[in-house]
Parts: sequence; C-alpha cells; structure tokens
Amino acid sequence: MDWEDLRFFLVLSRCGSLSAAARALDVDHATVGRRIAALEASLGLRLIDRLPRSRPLTEDGAAIAAAAERMEALAEEVLRRSRGASLTLSGAVRVSLPPVLATLCVAPRIETLRRLHPQLKLVLLASASFAALDRGEADIAIRMSRPEEPDAVARRVGAMRFRLYASRDSAARPAEEWAFVGFDESLGHLAQQLWLRKIAGGRKIVFEANDLFAQQAAARAGAGAAALPTFMGDEDDALVSLPIEPEPPKRDLWLIAYPDLRRSPAVRAVMDFLADCIHAEPRLRP
Repeated sequence: MDWEDLRFFLVLSRCGSLSAAARALDVDHATVGRRIAALEASLGLRLIDRLPRSRPLTEDGAAIAAAAERMEALAEEVLRRSRGASLTLSGAVRVSLPPVLATLCVAPRIETLRRLHPQLKLVLLASASFAALDRGEADIAIRMSRPEEPDAVARRVGAMRFRLYASRDSAARPAEEWAFVGFDESLGHLAQQLWLRKIAGGRKIVFEANDLFAQQAAARAGAGAAALPTFMGDEDDALVSLPIEPEPPKRDLWLIAYPDLRRSPAVRAVMDFLADCIHAEPRLRP
C-alpha cells in the first residue's frame, strides 16, 4: 500500500467529493481519482460509492477512514516531537494570534526578542480564525478561549477588555440615534459581538467587518459606535468612550502549546516573550 494514497483518501473522506478534495490537496480531481483507485486495488476493497456529484464512503471505506484518522494523529505527534527536539535558540517559531495583538502588542516589541536571541525568527500568523496546533499549522497560539485540542497545555496570561467607542460627533447624538459597527456573520458568535447586538436593540448596525482595524476606521469616520479593546480605543484621539450598561464582556487571553514543543528552547523563549508583551500592556493584565 502507498501511504500517500491513504492520505488522499483521508482528505476525500473529509471533503465528500473529488473536486473539493482536489482543491484541498491543490491537485486536479483526476489525480485524486487515480490515488483512490490505486488504494482500492492494493487493499482489494471498494472504499467509495461513485455517485454523479459525491463520493460517499462504503462501510469498509468508513472503517478505513477512521483508522487513517488515528494514523494521521500519530504522525502529527511524531512530527511535533521531532520538531520540539530539533529546535534550538535559532530558526523560526510560528505563533497564531488575533491581528489586534499582533499589530499593537507583539510586533512593536519584536526588537526585544531579537536582541535576546538574534538567531531566532518569529513568524506571526495573525488571523481571527484558529490555526490548528494539532496539525502543525502553528507552534504556539494566543487565543481568547480555552484550547480545543485535548492534549494542548494552556495558561491564562491576560485579559482583553472592551468598551464602546465612537467619534465625537456620533457621541454627541442622543443615545436612541446611535448606530453601530460590528463583526460580520462569520464572527457573530463572539461574546463582544453578541453583547453589541443586545445593546443595539432595534438600532441599526450600519457597517460590518471581520477586522477590528476596519471597525475602528469606520467608527473614526462617524459611521457608528464599535466595541473595541481598551488598549486600542483608549489610544485613539479621534474616539471617545460611550457609557453603556451592561459593560462589554472581558475575554481571557490563553497562551497555548503542545508539551512536545514546549520542551524546545526556542518555543519556551518565544512563549516567555509573548507573556512579557501582554504583561507590559497594563490594560491586558488579568
């Protein structure tokens, strides 16, 4: 059996169709089809039903896919352990974190890390979505929620507090005339967005973005009031804080890594640096 054929099959089992699997693997769908056919031939089993628009798994295919999931998890564990053992105080360490922390908290202090460890390179993966630590997409993560990965180790290093901010012109209007700026539907589950919709009530949310900097710019332009982190909004002279009850929620900040990687001197150094960055900002302290 070719192990690469099994990897293609595992992706197909998750995606459900040749075209979706091909996009995920960055190959053409014919290549996926050939790989699956080769795996079926080597195992002597039919793994998928070939329907016009989908490729559902057969009973044997579902069993093989479940076994392949476990094999993939073990392979990722091997890679994490080898990466943790091979990293010294040099090379690149990848950190997944919210864009606002990357831009306003970590990047401005990067020279401190460079002076301490000149051979170490920090790679910031700034995104509102989570990088999968268990799949090796990042070495460390800072998140505003506890880790979903069962074996990851996390410690609370700070808290992000929010307030409602608006331009002076917007703030001067009667409260019943306020408009609001918030996240789009992709991030509608966030605690601060749920709070914003609740306090907006029947008033309009006139602008949505999946990025806090875009929301800040819209608030500065007078579009409406935005729920921004205090260490972001308090520093903006074009914005004022609006008194509102109940207060916006506080989000804990968690520093997360896998035990295998935490043994690496490079990962430990970066984790200490990230914790120091957060502690250096008074409005992010727990």
